[in-house]
Amino acid sequence: MTTWFEGSGIEEDVVVSTRVRIARNLDNYRFPQRMSIEESEKLTQEVLNAMKNISNNHNYKFIRISNLSPIERVSYMEKHLISPGLIQRADLGSFLLRDDQVVTIMINEEDHLRTQVLLPGLNFEEGWKYSNDIDDFLDGTLDFAFHEDFGYLTACPTNVGTGLRASAMVHIPSLVMSGYVGNLIQGLNKIGLTVRGLYGEGTEALGDLYQISNQITLGEEEEKIIEKLKNVIYQVINKERDIRDSLMSRQKDQLENRVFRSLGILKYARVISSKEAMYHLSNVRLGMELGIIKNIHFRDITKLMIEIQPASIQEKLNMELNKNQRDIKRATIIRDSLKDIE
Repeated sequence: MTTWFEGSGIEEDVVVSTRVRIARNLDNYRFPQRMSIEESEKLTQEVLNAMKNISNNHNYKFIRISNLSPIERVSYMEKHLISPGLIQRADLGSFLLRDDQVVTIMINEEDHLRTQVLLPGLNFEEGWKYSNDIDDFLDGTLDFAFHEDFGYLTACPTNVGTGLRASAMVHIPSLVMSGYVGNLIQGLNKIGLTVRGLYGEGTEALGDLYQISNQITLGEEEEKIIEKLKNVIYQVINKERDIRDSLMSRQKDQLENRVFRSLGILKYARVISSKEAMYHLSNVRLGMELGIIKNIHFRDITKLMIEIQPASIQEKLNMELNKNQRDIKRATIIRDSLKDIE
C-alpha cells in the first residue's frame, strides 16, 4: 500500500509534504491534562462510535498507545503519522489511522481530537478538504467546545479560534548554505508564521528539512490562513531555486564535489549515524534538484530518510538494536537503496 512518503507531489523539488491539522475538544469533558483514565475512555468510545458511520471508501484502524511497544510508538512518530506529544500520553492516548496513512485522528493528545491530513508535495487545498470533511462529519455527532466570540476552545491559547495548524515541510539546503535561513525565520515570525524542525516544536532541522506553519488561528478564516501560508511557501520555493541556481553558476565544482562526496560516503560506508546520514542524503537530494544526480525519484530519498531513523530500522528488522548495531544496519539499508545511483 502506498503511503504519503511514497507518493509524488507538486513542487516536490522543495516541498516534501503538506500537513493540515485541526484541533477540537468535546464539551463537558476536561482537557486531557486534567482528565481521569475513566473520562478518557468514555471520550474515546464516543469518538469511535461517531466514526463508525463515516463513509469515504477508506477504513480506519484504531490503535492505543499503551498497546504499542516503545519502538513502535517512535516509529509512528518518525513517519510523521502521530505527534511526539501523543507518545507522552500513553495512559490516555490513542489514534485512528486511515488505511492509506494520509489521515490520522489523534485522541487525547494535548486536545481531545487532532485530525491530521498529510500529503506529498504542496497540496493545501486537498489537505484542507479532507480535514474539513472529517471535521464536518464529526461535528454532526459530537458536541465540540465552541465560544461565540473566541471560536473553538483548545488546551493551548495559540490554537483557539479555528484550531487550524497548516504546515509545509521544505528542503532548503541552498538557503542554509547561503546563510539566508536565519533571515527567513525572523521574517516569517514577524508575519505570524513559525519555522520548526523535522518533528515539530522543539526538534532539530535535520537534513535541511524545516516545517513552516501558521501561528495565529484566532480571527482569521481557515481559507485565508491557508492562502496566506501557501503564498509564503511559494516565496520560499522561488528563493530556494534562485539561490540554488546562483550557487550552481558560481560554485559548480564545489557543489558537484559536495554532492558526489556525500553519494560516495552513502554508497560505501559500513557504519553511519542517523544525523550524518541525513546530512549526506540532503546533499544527494540537492544533487537531484540541480540535475547532477538522475535515475532516482525525490520520493525515494524521502522514504529512505524515514526508514533509516532509529525506531524505524528496529521495527523493519523486528529486533531491538543498540546504537552501534543501528549504525551498521543503517549503512546497509542505504547502500542497498543507492547501489545503482551514479
